[in-house]
Amino acid sequence: MSNPLLESHRLPPFSRIRAEHVVPAIGQLIEQNRAEINELVNSPETPDWETFLNPIQQLTDRLEQAWSPIGHLAYVKDSEELREAYKQALEMMSAYSTEFYQNEGLCRKYQQIDLDKLDRPARKAVENALLDFKLSGISLPQEQRSRYAEIAQRLSKLGSQFQENVLDATQGWSKHIIDQKDLAGLPESALATLAQNAKNKGKDGWLITLEFPSYLPVMTYADNRSLRREVATAFSTRASDQGPNAGQWNNAAVMAEILDLRTEEADLLGYGNYSELSLAKKMAKSPKQVLDFLNELADKSYPQAGEEFAELTAYARQNLGVSKLDPWDVAYASEKLKQHSYSISQEELKPYFPVNRVIDGLFQTAQRLFAVEFREQQDFDTYHPDVKLFEITSQGEHIASFYLDLYAREGKRGGAWMDVCRSRIPGQLPVAYLTCNFTAPVGDKPALLTHMEVTTLFHEFGHGIHHMLTQVEVSAVGGINGVAWDAVELPSQFMENFCYEPEALAFISGHFETGEPLPKDLLDKMLAAKNFQSAMQTVRQLEFALFDFELHTQYRHGHPEWIRTVIDSVRDRVCVVPVLPENRFENSFSHIFGGGYAAGYYSYKWAEVLSADAFSRFEEEGVFNAETGLSFRREILEKGGSEDAMTLFKNFRGREPSVDALLRHSGIKAA
Repeated sequence: MSNPLLESHRLPPFSRIRAEHVVPAIGQLIEQNRAEINELVNSPETPDWETFLNPIQQLTDRLEQAWSPIGHLAYVKDSEELREAYKQALEMMSAYSTEFYQNEGLCRKYQQIDLDKLDRPARKAVENALLDFKLSGISLPQEQRSRYAEIAQRLSKLGSQFQENVLDATQGWSKHIIDQKDLAGLPESALATLAQNAKNKGKDGWLITLEFPSYLPVMTYADNRSLRREVATAFSTRASDQGPNAGQWNNAAVMAEILDLRTEEADLLGYGNYSELSLAKKMAKSPKQVLDFLNELADKSYPQAGEEFAELTAYARQNLGVSKLDPWDVAYASEKLKQHSYSISQEELKPYFPVNRVIDGLFQTAQRLFAVEFREQQDFDTYHPDVKLFEITSQGEHIASFYLDLYAREGKRGGAWMDVCRSRIPGQLPVAYLTCNFTAPVGDKPALLTHMEVTTLFHEFGHGIHHMLTQVEVSAVGGINGVAWDAVELPSQFMENFCYEPEALAFISGHFETGEPLPKDLLDKMLAAKNFQSAMQTVRQLEFALFDFELHTQYRHGHPEWIRTVIDSVRDRVCVVPVLPENRFENSFSHIFGGGYAAGYYSYKWAEVLSADAFSRFEEEGVFNAETGLSFRREILEKGGSEDAMTLFKNFRGREPSVDALLRHSGIKAA
């Protein structure tokens, strides 16, 4: 039987990939790589780019070409068969990675390379590799090195298990509504989504799920307070020992084992805690620097957050008859207050953001900033009819491609993300996956996006252009590869700024029926409401970041009770919104337990400082100043991870970053 994962393709042959192809392909490619690495290690030739680094890059890319579509399909087209195959292959990939960086002969080859004979990208790739060898325990005694390998493989398996539990818990709860009166307050678009959910399950009426396009409208608009409470409880207790599915898919033991193993890993490598280990490859240099940064932002945001919540409480008491705000009231009351204060709502804006107009506006924004153009491709191999494929051109030359998968559906993990499909190497152009979970179109009406969803799309596109506009052909440091984790959000958060710029909104928006751009009165209201409850939103993000970082700094082996101790402590200091006693947010915090953000969630705020300060140059020189845009392209986007992130930022901005622009953009009054 031919295996499409073993064939060379410019783009993945999605329609031909089956679960049974996965493990044989990954096993065969790993064995081939092992044999070729062994030949390179035993070669008498002096290692340089031609004799050593480029061959390593080629065999790494060959394996990644197979692994990339497997990982992507596991996230967007889940099935029992694929899930099992993915888990087995993930363990194989984890073991191979650990083996690669514990190969003493391979490490010696890297150490023998004359860095002075390499260009800057290749030199940075070697420096990064040598650090990876160190962080994989290359200098440890054999027994400890073997233990490190066991830990790495087990952590990979546990991270996957955590994600699966969250997915199953999210899809394992729903509420069937028969009487529309129970859904009073929900806008027509939300009702249509819930009706489509029910239809998809062969039911009449409406079906509420915990997927975001269903969950968020209920929490924001449903007049039925008991319904909001029921949905909020189900959502905040996912994958835990609390709530309607208590004990099912419970991540408590998974989290405890992950933290135990991370603590042991840090100890093996000579670090005081996992936070120190995490920072070895980030811009921030010490846990103290990160905690000082987060606490400074908290000190500046918390007083205003308290004022905002007091205003919300007073409004709810006077206008909604709610004497005490409970967790399930906050989003609902906030939307009412926002409409009262600014006479605007997300629903009022949605008709002006039909998905095709937004995509076209996104492309126009990128064209004006970075001198690139976009062509949609009609004939390509796909895994779902909703997926689109676009090519990017510069001066008429095809330079990159990306898949755009926008809508939520069963079997697709929640959230939004960008991932690598192909890296740029000689003879190969970069390709990206851009994935969101927006509400799909219903009937003849096009998908209408909330402004929040528009911002999400621009965010993920920012990651995409960081990867796709790279000029670096050393894949280990090209695009988003090799970029310090706390700098990788810079381009994504930078792009969000254009969603609030009147000059950009003129072509990002357009009424789905008339094509009329966002009217000036709505635009003025939207901009006035931009920083509504911004301090409350800031301390919410700081709650996540401080919990993550303090947990990985303070956690001690065998003490899972620290998880609740730390989150309670953080909430006492920065939280102004009430929390359900049974809330188990941490049990579904996939960023740090199933993703790459362990002791790194702070990077969102860190990168917000970078992005706000970078955008302030555009504010000074012109939002669509072509020279400024090309400077951002040359200094940030094209260079990827080939140079130190702070160096690249200073090359673009002319100085180190300042927090002032972030506070100003957020409407937070600095003391």
